[in-house]
Amino acid sequence: MNGVAKTFSDLNRAESPTRRPGPKKRVSSSFPLKRFKGLGFLISFLGLFFFINWWMHSHLNPPNLVSNVSSTPSIVFKEDVRKIVKVNKPTKTPFGRLLKLAAHALAENKPEPKGLWEEPYALASNWKPCAEERDWEPSEGNNGYIMITANGGLNQQRVAVCNAVAVARLLNATLVLPKFMYSSVWRDVSQFGDIYQEEHFINHLKPDIRIVKELPEDLRSLDLDAIDSVITDEDIMKEAKPSFYRKNILPILLRNKVLHFVGFGNRLAFDPIPFELQRLRCRCNFYALQFIPKIQEAGALILKRMRQNSSHGGLLDSYLVGPYAKPMKGKNAGRVPKYLALHLRFEIDMVAHSLCEFGGGDEEHKELEAYRQIHFPALTQLKRTEKLPSPAELRSEGLCPLTPEEAVLMLAALGFNRKTHVFLAGAQIYGGPSRLTSLMNLYPHLVTKENLLSTSELEPFKNFSSQLAALDFIGCTASTAFAMTDSGSQLSALVSGYRMYFGAGQMPTIRPNKRRLADIFLKNSTIEWKVFEQRMRKAVRQTKQIHRRPTARSIYRHPRCKECMCVSE
Repeated sequence: MNGVAKTFSDLNRAESPTRRPGPKKRVSSSFPLKRFKGLGFLISFLGLFFFINWWMHSHLNPPNLVSNVSSTPSIVFKEDVRKIVKVNKPTKTPFGRLLKLAAHALAENKPEPKGLWEEPYALASNWKPCAEERDWEPSEGNNGYIMITANGGLNQQRVAVCNAVAVARLLNATLVLPKFMYSSVWRDVSQFGDIYQEEHFINHLKPDIRIVKELPEDLRSLDLDAIDSVITDEDIMKEAKPSFYRKNILPILLRNKVLHFVGFGNRLAFDPIPFELQRLRCRCNFYALQFIPKIQEAGALILKRMRQNSSHGGLLDSYLVGPYAKPMKGKNAGRVPKYLALHLRFEIDMVAHSLCEFGGGDEEHKELEAYRQIHFPALTQLKRTEKLPSPAELRSEGLCPLTPEEAVLMLAALGFNRKTHVFLAGAQIYGGPSRLTSLMNLYPHLVTKENLLSTSELEPFKNFSSQLAALDFIGCTASTAFAMTDSGSQLSALVSGYRMYFGAGQMPTIRPNKRRLADIFLKNSTIEWKVFEQRMRKAVRQTKQIHRRPTARSIYRHPRCKECMCVSE
Protein backbone atom coordinates (compact mmCIF):
# COMPACT_ATOMS: atom_id res chain seq x y z
CA MET A 1 0.00 0.00 0.00
CA ASN A 2 1.49 3.37 -0.99
CA GLY A 3 2.00 6.26 1.40
CA VAL A 4 -1.11 8.21 0.41
CA ALA A 5 -3.38 5.17 0.51
CA LYS A 6 -1.97 4.18 3.94
CA THR A 7 -2.54 7.68 5.27
CA PHE A 8 -6.20 7.60 4.33
CA SER A 9 -6.59 4.03 5.50
CA ASP A 10 -5.25 5.12 8.88
CA LEU A 11 -7.54 8.16 8.79
CA ASN A 12 -10.63 6.03 8.11
CA ARG A 13 -9.71 3.74 10.99
CA ALA A 14 -9.27 6.75 13.28
CA GLU A 15 -12.67 8.19 12.32
CA SER A 16 -14.59 4.92 12.87
CA PRO A 17 -14.92 3.03 16.15
CA THR A 18 -12.41 0.24 16.49
CA ARG A 19 -13.63 -3.10 17.72
CA ARG A 20 -11.33 -4.54 20.34
CA PRO A 21 -12.90 -7.76 21.69
CA GLY A 22 -11.60 -8.93 25.05
CA PRO A 23 -10.62 -12.48 25.88
CA LYS A 24 -13.33 -15.06 25.28
CA LYS A 25 -15.26 -16.12 28.37
CA ARG A 26 -16.88 -19.47 28.87
CA VAL A 27 -20.65 -19.02 29.30
CA SER A 28 -22.25 -21.62 31.52
CA SER A 29 -25.54 -23.15 30.41
CA SER A 30 -26.76 -22.76 34.01
CA PHE A 31 -27.08 -19.03 33.56
CA PRO A 32 -29.81 -18.42 30.87
CA LEU A 33 -30.17 -14.75 31.85
CA LYS A 34 -26.49 -14.08 31.19
CA ARG A 35 -26.74 -15.99 27.90
CA PHE A 36 -29.70 -13.81 26.87
CA LYS A 37 -27.82 -10.63 27.77
CA GLY A 38 -24.79 -11.78 25.77
CA LEU A 39 -26.95 -12.46 22.71
CA GLY A 40 -28.58 -9.06 23.03
CA PHE A 41 -25.19 -7.40 23.29
CA LEU A 42 -24.02 -9.25 20.16
CA ILE A 43 -27.08 -8.18 18.18
CA SER A 44 -26.69 -4.56 19.34
CA PHE A 45 -23.00 -4.58 18.46
CA LEU A 46 -23.66 -5.96 14.95
CA GLY A 47 -26.36 -3.33 14.42
CA LEU A 48 -23.95 -0.60 15.46
CA PHE A 49 -21.26 -2.05 13.22
CA PHE A 50 -23.52 -2.05 10.13
CA PHE A 51 -24.78 1.46 10.92
CA ILE A 52 -21.21 2.79 11.09
CA ASN A 53 -20.36 0.92 7.90
CA TRP A 54 -23.35 2.53 6.15
CA TRP A 55 -22.44 6.00 7.50
CA MET A 56 -18.83 5.77 6.30
CA HIS A 57 -19.91 4.52 2.88
CA SER A 58 -22.48 7.27 2.40
CA HIS A 59 -20.05 10.01 3.45
CA LEU A 60 -16.99 8.82 1.59
CA ASN A 61 -18.93 7.96 -1.58
CA PRO A 62 -21.64 10.62 -2.05
CA PRO A 63 -23.95 10.43 -5.08
CA ASN A 64 -22.30 11.49 -8.30
CA LEU A 65 -23.30 14.59 -10.21
CA VAL A 66 -24.33 12.85 -13.43
CA SER A 67 -26.88 10.16 -13.98
CA ASN A 68 -24.83 7.96 -16.27
CA VAL A 69 -22.05 7.41 -13.72
CA SER A 70 -22.26 4.95 -10.85
CA SER A 71 -23.36 6.16 -7.42
CA THR A 72 -19.86 5.33 -6.13
CA PRO A 73 -17.76 7.73 -8.24
CA SER A 74 -14.43 7.01 -6.60
CA ILE A 75 -14.64 3.33 -7.58
CA VAL A 76 -15.75 4.08 -11.13
CA PHE A 77 -13.03 6.69 -11.44
CA LYS A 78 -10.35 4.22 -10.40
CA GLU A 79 -11.54 1.69 -12.97
CA ASP A 80 -11.63 4.30 -15.73
CA VAL A 81 -8.18 5.63 -14.90
CA ARG A 82 -6.68 2.15 -15.14
CA LYS A 83 -7.64 2.05 -18.80
CA ILE A 84 -5.97 5.32 -19.66
CA VAL A 85 -2.71 5.35 -17.71
CA LYS A 86 0.47 3.54 -18.65
CA VAL A 87 2.23 3.40 -15.32
CA ASN A 88 0.79 1.90 -12.15
CA LYS A 89 3.17 1.42 -9.27
CA PRO A 90 3.29 2.53 -5.66
CA THR A 91 5.00 5.78 -4.81
CA LYS A 92 6.17 7.40 -1.62
CA THR A 93 4.94 10.82 -0.58
CA PRO A 94 6.39 13.11 2.08
CA PHE A 95 2.96 14.69 2.60
CA GLY A 96 1.22 11.99 4.65
CA ARG A 97 0.96 14.21 7.71
CA LEU A 98 -0.37 17.25 5.80
CA LEU A 99 -2.84 15.13 3.87
CA LYS A 100 -4.25 13.80 7.12
CA LEU A 101 -4.57 17.36 8.46
CA ALA A 102 -6.27 18.43 5.22
CA ALA A 103 -8.75 15.57 5.51
CA HIS A 104 -9.64 16.55 9.07
CA ALA A 105 -9.99 20.22 8.03
CA LEU A 106 -12.35 19.32 5.19
CA ALA A 107 -14.35 17.04 7.48
CA GLU A 108 -15.22 20.10 9.60
CA ASN A 109 -17.19 21.41 6.59
CA LYS A 110 -16.42 25.07 7.25
CA PRO A 111 -17.93 27.78 4.99
CA GLU A 112 -15.80 28.55 1.93
CA PRO A 113 -13.74 31.76 2.10
CA LYS A 114 -15.38 34.83 0.61
CA GLY A 115 -14.41 35.40 -3.00
CA LEU A 116 -13.10 31.87 -3.56
CA TRP A 117 -15.16 31.52 -6.75
CA GLU A 118 -14.76 35.12 -7.92
CA GLU A 119 -12.26 37.37 -9.60
CA PRO A 120 -10.52 39.30 -6.82
CA TYR A 121 -10.76 42.74 -8.42
CA ALA A 122 -13.61 44.59 -10.11
CA LEU A 123 -11.02 45.97 -12.55
CA ALA A 124 -11.20 42.70 -14.48
CA SER A 125 -14.68 43.54 -15.77
CA ASN A 126 -13.39 46.76 -17.36
CA TRP A 127 -11.69 44.74 -20.10
CA LYS A 128 -13.89 43.91 -23.11
CA PRO A 129 -13.17 41.73 -26.18
CA CYS A 130 -12.46 43.77 -29.31
CA ALA A 131 -10.08 41.70 -31.46
CA GLU A 132 -12.73 41.41 -34.18
CA GLU A 133 -12.36 45.09 -35.06
CA ARG A 134 -10.30 45.67 -38.22
CA ASP A 135 -8.66 48.75 -39.67
CA TRP A 136 -7.01 47.50 -42.88
CA GLU A 137 -7.78 46.19 -46.33
CA PRO A 138 -7.58 42.45 -47.15
CA SER A 139 -4.21 41.10 -48.27
CA GLU A 140 -4.14 39.78 -51.84
CA GLY A 141 -1.44 37.30 -50.90
CA ASN A 142 0.30 37.68 -54.26
CA ASN A 143 3.90 37.27 -53.06
CA GLY A 144 3.57 33.48 -52.96
CA TYR A 145 2.25 30.61 -50.84
CA ILE A 146 3.08 29.68 -47.28
CA MET A 147 2.62 26.12 -46.07
CA ILE A 148 2.94 25.13 -42.43
CA THR A 149 3.23 21.74 -40.75
CA ALA A 150 2.89 22.53 -37.06
CA ASN A 151 4.42 20.26 -34.41
CA GLY A 152 3.53 19.43 -30.81
CA GLY A 153 0.11 18.72 -29.36
CA LEU A 154 -3.20 20.50 -29.81
CA ASN A 155 -2.20 23.67 -27.99
CA GLN A 156 1.27 24.09 -29.50
CA GLN A 157 -0.28 23.59 -32.94
CA ARG A 158 -2.90 26.24 -32.23
CA VAL A 159 -0.26 28.82 -31.38
CA ALA A 160 1.77 27.89 -34.49
CA VAL A 161 -1.28 28.32 -36.72
CA CYS A 162 -2.06 31.78 -35.31
CA ASN A 163 1.56 32.83 -35.77
CA ALA A 164 1.56 31.52 -39.36
CA VAL A 165 -1.56 33.59 -40.10
CA ALA A 166 0.29 36.69 -38.88
CA VAL A 167 3.41 35.88 -40.94
CA ALA A 168 1.30 35.32 -44.06
CA ARG A 169 -0.18 38.79 -43.65
CA LEU A 170 3.24 40.28 -42.88
CA LEU A 171 4.72 38.85 -46.11
CA ASN A 172 1.61 39.44 -48.23
CA ALA A 173 1.42 35.69 -48.85
CA THR A 174 -1.41 33.21 -49.37
CA LEU A 175 -1.71 30.67 -46.58
CA VAL A 176 -2.31 27.04 -47.46
CA LEU A 177 -4.59 25.31 -44.96
CA PRO A 178 -2.28 24.21 -42.11
CA LYS A 179 -1.16 20.61 -41.59
CA PHE A 180 -0.15 18.91 -38.34
CA MET A 181 2.97 16.84 -37.81
CA TYR A 182 2.67 13.34 -36.39
CA SER A 183 4.35 13.20 -32.97
CA SER A 184 5.83 10.11 -31.35
CA VAL A 185 4.70 11.58 -28.02
CA TRP A 186 1.08 12.42 -28.89
CA ARG A 187 0.63 9.69 -31.55
CA ASP A 188 -2.29 11.39 -33.20
CA VAL A 189 -2.85 11.43 -36.96
CA SER A 190 -5.51 14.17 -36.73
CA GLN A 191 -5.21 16.95 -39.27
CA PHE A 192 -6.57 20.49 -39.19
CA GLY A 193 -9.99 19.53 -40.54
CA ASP A 194 -10.33 16.76 -37.93
CA ILE A 195 -10.24 19.37 -35.16
CA TYR A 196 -11.21 22.78 -36.57
CA GLN A 197 -13.88 23.96 -39.01
CA GLU A 198 -12.02 24.64 -42.27
CA GLU A 199 -14.65 26.81 -43.95
CA HIS A 200 -15.14 28.95 -40.86
CA PHE A 201 -11.37 29.44 -40.56
CA ILE A 202 -11.07 30.52 -44.22
CA ASN A 203 -14.11 32.78 -44.24
CA HIS A 204 -13.52 34.45 -40.87
CA LEU A 205 -10.01 35.50 -41.90
CA LYS A 206 -10.92 36.45 -45.48
CA PRO A 207 -10.86 40.19 -44.65
CA ASP A 208 -7.28 39.70 -43.40
CA ILE A 209 -5.47 37.12 -45.55
CA ARG A 210 -6.11 34.80 -48.47
CA ILE A 211 -6.34 31.11 -47.50
CA VAL A 212 -6.54 28.15 -49.89
CA LYS A 213 -6.95 24.44 -49.21
CA GLU A 214 -3.98 23.35 -51.33
CA LEU A 215 -1.18 24.62 -53.54
CA PRO A 216 -1.91 25.45 -57.18
CA GLU A 217 -1.26 22.48 -59.46
CA ASP A 218 1.85 24.02 -61.08
CA LEU A 219 3.58 24.28 -57.66
CA ARG A 220 2.69 20.84 -56.27
CA SER A 221 5.42 19.04 -58.19
CA LEU A 222 8.23 21.27 -56.89
CA ASP A 223 10.97 19.67 -54.81
CA LEU A 224 10.92 22.20 -51.98
CA ASP A 225 14.02 20.75 -50.32
CA ALA A 226 15.98 21.08 -53.55
CA ILE A 227 15.09 24.76 -53.95
CA ASP A 228 15.70 25.54 -50.25
CA SER A 229 12.07 26.39 -49.57
CA VAL A 230 11.75 24.21 -46.47
CA ILE A 231 12.22 26.33 -43.34
CA THR A 232 12.69 24.45 -40.07
CA ASP A 233 12.91 25.69 -36.49
CA GLU A 234 16.69 25.53 -36.79
CA ASP A 235 16.54 28.20 -39.49
CA ILE A 236 14.55 30.68 -37.41
CA MET A 237 15.48 31.91 -33.95
CA LYS A 238 12.87 31.70 -31.23
CA GLU A 239 10.50 34.67 -31.20
CA ALA A 240 12.01 36.23 -34.31
CA LYS A 241 10.96 39.82 -35.04
CA PRO A 242 9.06 40.91 -38.16
CA SER A 243 12.28 42.47 -39.49
CA PHE A 244 13.88 39.00 -39.58
CA TYR A 245 11.08 37.67 -41.79
CA ARG A 246 11.26 40.62 -44.16
CA LYS A 247 15.03 40.39 -44.47
CA ASN A 248 15.58 36.62 -44.54
CA ILE A 249 12.32 34.86 -45.42
CA LEU A 250 10.63 37.22 -47.89
CA PRO A 251 13.44 36.95 -50.51
CA ILE A 252 13.06 33.13 -50.57
CA LEU A 253 9.31 33.48 -50.97
CA LEU A 254 9.64 35.97 -53.82
CA ARG A 255 12.20 33.75 -55.57
CA ASN A 256 10.47 30.36 -55.22
CA LYS A 257 6.82 31.43 -54.80
CA VAL A 258 6.33 28.87 -52.03
CA LEU A 259 7.64 28.28 -48.51
CA HIS A 260 7.11 25.37 -46.15
CA PHE A 261 7.49 26.06 -42.40
CA VAL A 262 8.09 22.79 -40.56
CA GLY A 263 7.56 22.91 -36.79
CA PHE A 264 7.15 26.65 -36.33
CA GLY A 265 7.09 26.50 -32.56
CA ASN A 266 7.33 29.97 -30.96
CA ARG A 267 8.97 31.44 -34.05
CA LEU A 268 7.30 34.87 -33.96
CA ALA A 269 8.00 37.48 -31.29
CA PHE A 270 5.26 39.11 -29.24
CA ASP A 271 6.98 42.50 -29.21
CA PRO A 272 7.58 44.67 -31.08
CA ILE A 273 4.71 43.78 -33.45
CA PRO A 274 2.54 46.22 -35.45
CA PHE A 275 -0.81 46.85 -33.76
CA GLU A 276 -3.08 45.32 -36.42
CA LEU A 277 -0.81 42.29 -36.87
CA GLN A 278 -0.98 41.57 -33.15
CA ARG A 279 -4.74 41.97 -33.23
CA LEU A 280 -4.89 39.47 -36.09
CA ARG A 281 -3.23 36.84 -33.91
CA CYS A 282 -5.88 37.40 -31.25
CA ARG A 283 -8.64 37.24 -33.85
CA CYS A 284 -7.33 33.94 -35.12
CA ASN A 285 -7.06 32.40 -31.63
CA PHE A 286 -10.35 33.59 -30.16
CA TYR A 287 -12.62 33.55 -33.23
CA ALA A 288 -11.25 31.78 -36.31
CA LEU A 289 -10.33 28.45 -34.69
CA GLN A 290 -13.63 26.79 -33.84
CA PHE A 291 -13.90 23.08 -33.12
CA ILE A 292 -15.73 20.80 -35.53
CA PRO A 293 -19.35 19.83 -34.64
CA LYS A 294 -18.34 16.38 -33.35
CA ILE A 295 -16.07 17.97 -30.72
CA GLN A 296 -18.55 20.76 -29.94
CA GLU A 297 -21.36 18.28 -29.32
CA ALA A 298 -19.30 16.10 -26.95
CA GLY A 299 -17.96 19.22 -25.22
CA ALA A 300 -21.52 20.46 -24.70
CA LEU A 301 -22.40 17.14 -23.05
CA ILE A 302 -19.48 17.58 -20.63
CA LEU A 303 -20.67 21.08 -19.70
CA LYS A 304 -24.28 19.95 -19.35
CA ARG A 305 -23.36 17.14 -16.99
CA MET A 306 -20.87 19.17 -14.95
CA ARG A 307 -23.58 21.82 -14.54
CA GLN A 308 -26.09 19.13 -13.59
CA ASN A 309 -28.33 19.86 -16.57
CA SER A 310 -28.82 23.50 -15.59
CA SER A 311 -29.45 26.07 -18.29
CA HIS A 312 -26.50 28.26 -19.16
CA GLY A 313 -25.44 30.57 -21.92
CA GLY A 314 -23.14 33.44 -22.57
CA LEU A 315 -20.52 34.48 -25.05
CA LEU A 316 -17.94 31.90 -24.04
CA ASP A 317 -20.16 28.85 -24.47
CA SER A 318 -21.19 29.93 -27.96
CA TYR A 319 -17.56 30.11 -29.08
CA LEU A 320 -16.62 26.82 -27.45
CA VAL A 321 -19.54 24.61 -28.46
CA GLY A 322 -21.35 26.70 -31.07
CA PRO A 323 -24.96 25.67 -31.74
CA TYR A 324 -24.81 23.10 -28.94
CA ALA A 325 -24.61 25.82 -26.26
CA LYS A 326 -27.61 25.58 -23.94
CA PRO A 327 -29.24 29.03 -23.64
CA MET A 328 -30.24 30.53 -20.32
CA LYS A 329 -33.97 30.61 -19.67
CA GLY A 330 -36.45 31.03 -16.85
CA LYS A 331 -36.11 32.66 -13.46
CA ASN A 332 -33.19 30.41 -12.53
CA ALA A 333 -31.10 31.55 -15.50
CA GLY A 334 -27.57 32.27 -14.40
CA ARG A 335 -27.83 30.17 -11.23
CA VAL A 336 -25.65 27.44 -12.60
CA PRO A 337 -24.03 24.92 -10.22
CA LYS A 338 -20.36 25.73 -9.76
CA TYR A 339 -17.51 23.43 -10.66
CA LEU A 340 -13.75 23.65 -10.45
CA ALA A 341 -11.56 22.49 -13.33
CA LEU A 342 -8.07 21.26 -12.48
CA HIS A 343 -5.40 20.76 -15.10
CA LEU A 344 -2.96 18.35 -13.53
CA ARG A 345 0.12 18.62 -15.75
CA PHE A 346 1.76 15.47 -14.45
CA GLU A 347 2.21 13.37 -17.60
CA ILE A 348 5.39 11.40 -18.19
CA ASP A 349 6.83 13.90 -20.71
CA MET A 350 6.61 16.76 -18.19
CA VAL A 351 7.91 14.58 -15.35
CA ALA A 352 10.86 13.27 -17.39
CA HIS A 353 11.84 16.68 -18.76
CA SER A 354 11.84 18.28 -15.31
CA LEU A 355 14.76 16.11 -14.03
CA CYS A 356 13.00 16.03 -10.65
CA GLU A 357 12.29 13.04 -8.38
CA PHE A 358 8.79 11.98 -7.35
CA GLY A 359 9.18 9.18 -4.82
CA GLY A 360 9.46 6.20 -7.16
CA GLY A 361 13.05 5.27 -6.29
CA ASP A 362 15.39 3.39 -8.65
CA GLU A 363 12.55 2.09 -10.80
CA GLU A 364 11.30 5.63 -11.45
CA HIS A 365 14.84 6.84 -12.17
CA LYS A 366 15.45 4.10 -14.77
CA GLU A 367 12.07 4.57 -16.40
CA LEU A 368 12.39 8.35 -16.76
CA GLU A 369 15.97 8.09 -18.00
CA ALA A 370 14.89 5.61 -20.68
CA TYR A 371 12.08 7.97 -21.71
CA ARG A 372 14.49 10.90 -21.92
CA GLN A 373 16.87 8.97 -24.15
CA ILE A 374 14.07 8.38 -26.65
CA HIS A 375 12.15 11.67 -26.51
CA PHE A 376 14.67 14.21 -25.14
CA PRO A 377 18.08 13.10 -26.48
CA ALA A 378 19.51 16.65 -26.23
CA LEU A 379 18.65 16.73 -22.53
CA THR A 380 20.26 13.33 -22.04
CA GLN A 381 23.43 14.56 -23.70
CA LEU A 382 23.41 17.72 -21.59
CA LYS A 383 23.25 15.61 -18.43
CA ARG A 384 26.41 13.83 -19.52
CA THR A 385 28.40 16.95 -20.35
CA GLU A 386 27.18 19.56 -17.85
CA LYS A 387 26.70 19.70 -14.09
CA LEU A 388 22.98 20.25 -13.69
CA PRO A 389 21.09 21.21 -10.51
CA SER A 390 20.13 18.32 -8.25
CA PRO A 391 16.47 17.27 -7.93
CA ALA A 392 16.41 18.85 -4.46
CA GLU A 393 17.73 22.15 -5.83
CA LEU A 394 15.20 22.10 -8.66
CA ARG A 395 12.38 21.49 -6.19
CA SER A 396 13.47 24.30 -3.86
CA GLU A 397 13.47 26.71 -6.83
CA GLY A 398 9.92 25.71 -7.80
CA LEU A 399 11.07 24.08 -11.04
CA CYS A 400 9.33 20.74 -10.50
CA PRO A 401 5.75 19.99 -11.62
CA LEU A 402 3.27 20.02 -8.76
CA THR A 403 2.43 16.45 -7.81
CA PRO A 404 -1.21 15.39 -7.37
CA GLU A 405 -0.61 15.40 -3.62
CA GLU A 406 0.67 18.99 -3.71
CA ALA A 407 -2.25 20.03 -5.93
CA VAL A 408 -4.89 18.62 -3.59
CA LEU A 409 -3.20 20.24 -0.58
CA MET A 410 -3.31 23.58 -2.40
CA LEU A 411 -7.03 23.22 -3.15
CA ALA A 412 -7.85 22.17 0.43
CA ALA A 413 -5.83 25.06 1.88
CA LEU A 414 -7.58 27.56 -0.41
CA GLY A 415 -10.90 26.43 1.06
CA PHE A 416 -12.59 24.29 -1.60
CA ASN A 417 -14.78 21.90 0.41
CA ARG A 418 -15.47 18.19 -0.04
CA LYS A 419 -18.70 18.89 -1.94
CA THR A 420 -16.82 20.69 -4.71
CA HIS A 421 -17.41 19.18 -8.14
CA VAL A 422 -14.01 18.87 -9.81
CA PHE A 423 -13.34 18.29 -13.52
CA LEU A 424 -9.85 16.79 -13.88
CA ALA A 425 -8.15 17.45 -17.23
CA GLY A 426 -5.32 15.28 -18.44
CA ALA A 427 -5.73 11.57 -17.88
CA GLN A 428 -2.28 10.10 -18.49
CA ILE A 429 -1.14 10.75 -14.92
CA TYR A 430 2.36 9.48 -14.29
CA GLY A 431 2.32 6.88 -11.54
CA GLY A 432 -1.20 5.67 -12.32
CA PRO A 433 -4.20 5.49 -9.97
CA SER A 434 -2.01 5.42 -6.85
CA ARG A 435 -1.04 9.06 -7.54
CA LEU A 436 -4.71 10.05 -7.53
CA THR A 437 -5.64 8.46 -4.21
CA SER A 438 -5.45 11.71 -2.24
CA LEU A 439 -7.46 13.66 -4.81
CA MET A 440 -10.21 11.05 -4.88
CA ASN A 441 -10.39 10.78 -1.11
CA LEU A 442 -10.53 14.49 -0.38
CA TYR A 443 -12.73 15.36 -3.39
CA PRO A 444 -15.10 12.45 -4.07
CA HIS A 445 -17.04 14.49 -6.69
CA LEU A 446 -14.00 14.37 -8.99
CA VAL A 447 -14.56 13.23 -12.58
CA THR A 448 -12.86 13.22 -15.98
CA LYS A 449 -14.25 13.29 -19.49
CA GLU A 450 -14.00 9.50 -19.41
CA ASN A 451 -16.52 9.49 -16.51
CA LEU A 452 -18.87 12.05 -17.97
CA LEU A 453 -19.16 10.54 -21.44
CA SER A 454 -20.40 7.05 -22.16
CA THR A 455 -18.34 4.50 -24.07
CA SER A 456 -20.30 5.16 -27.26
CA GLU A 457 -19.94 8.94 -26.83
CA LEU A 458 -16.16 8.59 -26.42
CA GLU A 459 -15.71 6.09 -29.23
CA PRO A 460 -15.30 8.70 -32.07
CA PHE A 461 -12.31 10.17 -30.17
CA LYS A 462 -10.55 6.94 -29.31
CA ASN A 463 -6.82 7.04 -30.20
CA PHE A 464 -7.03 10.75 -31.14
CA SER A 465 -5.22 12.51 -28.30
CA SER A 466 -5.59 16.01 -29.79
CA GLN A 467 -9.35 15.63 -30.12
CA LEU A 468 -9.53 14.34 -26.54
CA ALA A 469 -7.42 17.34 -25.49
CA ALA A 470 -10.00 19.59 -27.17
CA LEU A 471 -12.67 18.13 -24.84
CA ASP A 472 -10.44 18.93 -21.85
CA PHE A 473 -9.97 22.42 -23.27
CA ILE A 474 -13.74 22.96 -23.34
CA GLY A 475 -14.30 21.50 -19.86
CA CYS A 476 -11.59 23.71 -18.34
CA THR A 477 -12.34 26.93 -20.20
CA ALA A 478 -16.04 26.99 -19.29
CA SER A 479 -15.55 26.07 -15.61
CA THR A 480 -16.59 28.40 -12.79
CA ALA A 481 -13.01 28.41 -11.49
CA PHE A 482 -9.88 26.98 -13.11
CA ALA A 483 -6.77 25.79 -11.28
CA MET A 484 -3.52 24.99 -13.05
CA THR A 485 -0.48 23.28 -11.57
CA ASP A 486 2.06 24.50 -14.13
CA SER A 487 1.94 27.98 -15.67
CA GLY A 488 4.24 26.81 -18.48
CA SER A 489 1.64 24.39 -19.80
CA GLN A 490 0.25 25.45 -23.18
CA LEU A 491 -3.24 24.15 -22.35
CA SER A 492 -3.31 26.07 -19.07
CA ALA A 493 -1.99 29.19 -20.80
CA LEU A 494 -4.59 29.11 -23.58
CA VAL A 495 -7.43 28.24 -21.19
CA SER A 496 -6.55 31.13 -18.85
CA GLY A 497 -6.31 33.48 -21.85
CA TYR A 498 -9.75 32.44 -23.10
CA ARG A 499 -11.20 32.97 -19.63
CA MET A 500 -9.70 36.47 -19.49
CA TYR A 501 -10.96 37.34 -22.96
CA PHE A 502 -14.54 36.06 -22.73
CA GLY A 503 -15.02 35.90 -18.95
CA ALA A 504 -16.13 39.49 -18.27
CA GLY A 505 -14.10 39.46 -15.06
CA GLN A 506 -16.16 36.61 -13.59
CA MET A 507 -13.99 33.57 -14.30
CA PRO A 508 -11.12 33.30 -11.78
CA THR A 509 -7.98 31.35 -12.57
CA ILE A 510 -5.65 29.94 -9.90
CA ARG A 511 -2.07 29.99 -11.17
CA PRO A 512 0.30 29.20 -8.29
CA ASN A 513 3.80 30.59 -8.08
CA LYS A 514 5.63 27.28 -7.72
CA ARG A 515 8.70 28.85 -6.15
CA ARG A 516 6.64 30.32 -3.31
CA LEU A 517 4.74 27.06 -2.93
CA ALA A 518 7.98 25.08 -2.84
CA ASP A 519 9.11 27.02 0.22
CA ILE A 520 5.82 26.19 1.95
CA PHE A 521 5.88 22.50 0.99
CA LEU A 522 9.47 22.11 2.22
CA LYS A 523 8.12 22.66 5.74
CA ASN A 524 5.57 19.86 5.36
CA SER A 525 6.81 17.86 8.35
CA THR A 526 6.41 20.67 10.91
CA ILE A 527 4.04 23.34 9.61
CA GLU A 528 0.61 23.55 11.28
CA TRP A 529 -2.48 23.43 9.08
CA LYS A 530 -3.65 26.93 10.04
CA VAL A 531 -0.30 28.42 9.07
CA PHE A 532 -0.21 26.29 5.91
CA GLU A 533 -3.65 27.66 4.93
CA GLN A 534 -2.62 31.25 5.55
CA ARG A 535 0.62 31.01 3.61
CA MET A 536 -0.97 29.14 0.71
CA ARG A 537 -3.82 31.63 0.37
CA LYS A 538 -1.42 34.55 0.44
CA ALA A 539 0.84 32.95 -2.19
CA VAL A 540 -2.05 32.27 -4.57
CA ARG A 541 -3.76 35.62 -3.92
CA GLN A 542 -0.62 37.42 -5.07
CA THR A 543 -0.89 35.75 -8.50
CA LYS A 544 -4.49 36.89 -9.08
CA GLN A 545 -3.76 40.55 -9.68
CA ILE A 546 -5.35 42.19 -12.73
CA HIS A 547 -2.76 43.79 -15.00
CA ARG A 548 -1.98 44.55 -18.61
CA ARG A 549 0.03 42.10 -20.65
CA PRO A 550 3.71 42.45 -19.71
CA THR A 551 6.04 43.33 -22.56
CA ALA A 552 7.12 40.36 -24.69
CA ARG A 553 4.65 38.00 -22.99
CA SER A 554 2.18 35.85 -24.93
CA ILE A 555 -1.00 37.54 -26.13
CA TYR A 556 -2.67 34.11 -26.09
CA ARG A 557 -2.08 33.85 -22.34
CA HIS A 558 -2.35 37.57 -21.53
CA PRO A 559 -4.92 39.10 -23.88
CA ARG A 560 -5.42 42.16 -21.64
CA CYS A 561 -3.66 44.54 -24.01
CA LYS A 562 -4.93 47.26 -26.35
CA GLU A 563 -4.43 45.02 -29.41
CA CYS A 564 -6.82 42.32 -28.13
CA MET A 565 -9.11 43.95 -25.59
CA CYS A 566 -10.51 47.40 -24.95
CA VAL A 567 -10.43 48.80 -21.44
CA SER A 568 -12.62 51.48 -19.87
CA GLU A 569 -10.53 53.25 -17.23
